[in-house]
Amino acid sequence: MSTKITPASIFQEISQMDDSVLPPVHLWDPPLCENVDMRIDREGKWYFMNSPIGRERMVKLFSRVLRFDDDGFYYLVTPIEKIRLLVEDKPFLIIDYSIKQKNNRQIITFITNTYDEFELNSKHPLRVVINEESNEPSPYALVRSNLEGLISRNVFYKLVDVAEEFEGSLGIWSNNTFFKLS
Repeated sequence: MSTKITPASIFQEISQMDDSVLPPVHLWDPPLCENVDMRIDREGKWYFMNSPIGRERMVKLFSRVLRFDDDGFYYLVTPIEKIRLLVEDKPFLIIDYSIKQKNNRQIITFITNTYDEFELNSKHPLRVVINEESNEPSPYALVRSNLEGLISRNVFYKLVDVAEEFEGSLGIWSNNTFFKLS
């Protein structure tokens, strides 16, 4: 007898996991659950069967078991099931940042829509892709593993405001590394 997959059923399974560490989703290889429609739009909003998931805690927990596989698809992965997600751009949206000085170095810390925080550095680099047709930038930063976040337009323009020129390129410094913004 199979049980019906709902956000609540997935949430219940995930909420039993330790909050202090990210689950080892890269080690799990459960079967794929078909006929479950989940997606994340370009603004980082999550949907289940075309209905927005409004509970922040649920979205945060879901984001902890997110994985991007070699087949080019994103999955929610638990030890017993795997659900394919449609992701319009990237699974995270970077909604804020802070700049601090530490040991005479500038450190930029990003915050995602799921309240993950990470420092911009060589392990969490920034990259900008320019759309050839519109010439619009799409800036991304690596949040964790192989999961990137789209830097919101508001945050990107604030970064441009504090950017400086170095070796002919406009960019920002973080952790003694220069990241180009164009």
